[in-house]
Amino acid sequence: MAVLSAGLLAAGALVATAPAAGAADADLARNGGFEVGLDGWSCTGGSGTTVGTPVHGGTSALKATPAGSDNARCSQTVTVKPDSAYTLGAWVQGSYVYLGASGTGTTDVSTWTQSAGAYRQLTTSFRTGPTTTSVTVYTHGWYGTPAYYADDLTLIGPGGGPVAVPAAPTGLRAGTATASAVPLSWTASAGATGYRVYRGGTKVLDTTGTSATVTGLAASSAYSFQVSAVNSAGESAKSAAVSVTTATGGGGGGNGGLPAHALVGYLHSSFANGSGYTRMADVPDSWDVINLAFGEPTSVTSGDIRFSLCPVAECPNVESEAEFKAAIKAKQAAGKKVLISIGGQNGQVQLASTAARDAFVSSVSRIIDTYGLDGLDIDFEGHSLSLATGDTDFRSPTTPVIVNLISAVKSLKAKYGAGFVLTMAPETFFVQLGYQYYGSGPWGGQDPRAGAYLPVIHALRDDLTLLHVQDYNSGSIMGLDNQYHSMGGADFHIAMTDMLLTGFPVAGDQTKVFPALRPEQVAIGLPASTQAGNGHTSPAEVTKALDCLTKGTSCGTYRTHGTWSGLRGLMAWSINWDRFNNGEFAKNFDAYFGS
Repeated sequence: MAVLSAGLLAAGALVATAPAAGAADADLARNGGFEVGLDGWSCTGGSGTTVGTPVHGGTSALKATPAGSDNARCSQTVTVKPDSAYTLGAWVQGSYVYLGASGTGTTDVSTWTQSAGAYRQLTTSFRTGPTTTSVTVYTHGWYGTPAYYADDLTLIGPGGGPVAVPAAPTGLRAGTATASAVPLSWTASAGATGYRVYRGGTKVLDTTGTSATVTGLAASSAYSFQVSAVNSAGESAKSAAVSVTTATGGGGGGNGGLPAHALVGYLHSSFANGSGYTRMADVPDSWDVINLAFGEPTSVTSGDIRFSLCPVAECPNVESEAEFKAAIKAKQAAGKKVLISIGGQNGQVQLASTAARDAFVSSVSRIIDTYGLDGLDIDFEGHSLSLATGDTDFRSPTTPVIVNLISAVKSLKAKYGAGFVLTMAPETFFVQLGYQYYGSGPWGGQDPRAGAYLPVIHALRDDLTLLHVQDYNSGSIMGLDNQYHSMGGADFHIAMTDMLLTGFPVAGDQTKVFPALRPEQVAIGLPASTQAGNGHTSPAEVTKALDCLTKGTSCGTYRTHGTWSGLRGLMAWSINWDRFNNGEFAKNFDAYFGS
């Protein structure tokens, strides 16, 4: 399962023409000359420091060094005045140095230079929105490039007044309740930096977005919810209350008949590798969902998916087709779900035409019917999904490979009904990276695959049983704390899962927020052993992550936006590798959830 990284932007420097400053304007940047170290600044991953040479003015300058998937972003938040003009400038030196402002409330801006052997000035300008009271200004470099330098950063414009307590949120509404959870959403309050959700007058969670899911509720029970808005000045009054009655038992739509906490694993059925072939009948009882790896297309764009058991020459202990089908029925009789997983590292699938879409539906249906399967797992990787230039809103995609995949899956769901189990296993590059980058970006040049799963997940969220993002083979990813997190420990799984359960603005655009998924729709994807993939996490660290997300304990430095006892469970690549590793992954899951 390949490691992906964002592509460089097209070469060239863009320097905006700034409007003239007004008489009442002032420089609002704090320590823009870096004469007091990094006072007022926050740099990702400890990438920033101050140096005495080279400098543009004074005695110090910023030096920040990109590393891995960290682009060495240094930023500060500045109080500004609504509906006002600002000019941002800085002197920079190095390859691919960026200067920008986010959270403007209008159009966020950035400018950059491809190569500056000596200090060069970058400037850009923006106007704040009618309710904007703060913006974030930043510099950053680019992946794989040397250190850059920045000095004498200024933000010229009218200073903002004292921050006022925001008004109470309006428009609080509830989505479809399950037996144990209620999704809520509301209208943003001007000046708010976060929200608090109350159940029966008691605070149950905090969030930075305008949606949240309250979990851990009792079936067939009435609840009352309110929301307040918060910022540095304090907390608003609570919103008008909304009353909701939870569903009767069963866990709600999209559950797929899974246990409250499920263990999902991939079974190498069509190929062998160093872990050895595992017959279906020999899959340990711990595994609740068994994904057959993999169904692959006859060609990248055909949409014609084929699946067959591993050849005897490659897997000497492979069972017969009849034995395989009988074992599937036995697993299902024991309450297990068996799915066909489409794609994988080598199975690139691009449904670029309606003919490919239709071939996908018919060929996947044939596999499901042949083996009597319970549903479908989408494991599109590599170049299967990417966004066309100009396709910038995940809520209404226009790219054919995205639109056709959504249509194909909806057709399969309609054909097989409510019991159809639908799971997805995207990489972090296609999901959480969308917090920073989406598609080729507003100016083109970014990797068009960035965040490309988001429109698929969003369009199918009402049909989705489980999303288990691969928290492995990943570069460092920025979390909702605007810090980069690296795979291999509890922190990465906590931060990445919190994003899915809280929701996040796509590419930083607060008008395009990817809504939170329900906790019973989310599992954490991990390698089952050190041999299975980069980013293996020890059982002790897995337990820490589960404790933090489900109980609010063992959280370390990352602060989650809620506690989700209904988190569905874990996914592993793979069942074969776990058997090779004496079942360590499954044993840890069983011990934690009392299976």
